Amino acid sequence: MKPDDRRYLPPMAMLHAFETAARLGSFSRAAEAIGLTQGAVSRHVANLESWLGTALFDRHGRRVVLNAGGSAYLEEIAPALAAIRRATGRLIDPEPEHVIELAVLPGFGMRWLAPRLPRLTRQHPDLVVNIAARTDIFDFSAEPFHATIHVGAADWPGAEHDLLFQEHVVPVVAPSLRDSHGIAAPEDLLRVPLLVQSARRDAWSRWFAMFGIAAPAMEGLPGLGHFLMLAQAVKAGGGAALLPSFLIAPELEAGELVIPIDAPLAEDRSYWLAYPEHVRRSPALGRFRAWLAQECRPQP
Repeated sequence: MKPDDRRYLPPMAMLHAFETAARLGSFSRAAEAIGLTQGAVSRHVANLESWLGTALFDRHGRRVVLNAGGSAYLEEIAPALAAIRRATGRLIDPEPEHVIELAVLPGFGMRWLAPRLPRLTRQHPDLVVNIAARTDIFDFSAEPFHATIHVGAADWPGAEHDLLFQEHVVPVVAPSLRDSHGIAAPEDLLRVPLLVQSARRDAWSRWFAMFGIAAPAMEGLPGLGHFLMLAQAVKAGGGAALLPSFLIAPELEAGELVIPIDAPLAEDRSYWLAYPEHVRRSPALGRFRAWLAQECRPQP
């Protein structure tokens, strides 16, 4: 297929009418959203079906239902149309150069980023960072974000990455559990319940292996899906857990959790700032990237 072959590029009015009707599930609602008559939307969709040589909707009297072919077509063209809208919007109405729309993981945003934002404001009082919690991988061309905080590998689709820091986990217990069990050496932790994070059941085995100690089997133990759930269980005296040190800084400072053995375990996960290449030239993102690098620099 040649990239400039017009047979594969239907008129935008047809695509717009189809995408709106498919998304809203009704020609009449699409007509209201677009500002056309229902008949005009129906004609645009019929012309597109004729262009493509296949039906996109099943007609049942006056009711229309998107069929399998229409659903597949919508899934592919909707992101492209969204990207066109965003690119056109940026050209017609450029975004303010002092605003960043940032997507973050909830735990990272709450425990690491939010406490540091006053320092960002003092350093860049005109910089506005709007933060939204997101846990899913999304397409920058179809979403309103300039950047996101990503954990794992540098593999966000279509994005560049700045390394923030590698994750380290530390063993933590409640102070009362440490005192009642006399926890002062790695082997002492074998005498308390070991709590696990569901996705990292091998973490204790790897931590004990640093000291040449065989860890008990973790397969049959119940796991908690989120690190902050683990922190709450540990605070309640439920046992010991391996938690990222930056996520539990408030509990450590308040004395609600303690690190009985100061032996961090480096994980194979890192935190990254991911952003599309075209945003790299943004002055606002440039200042934010420099500030993040400063905040993540190891302290002497």
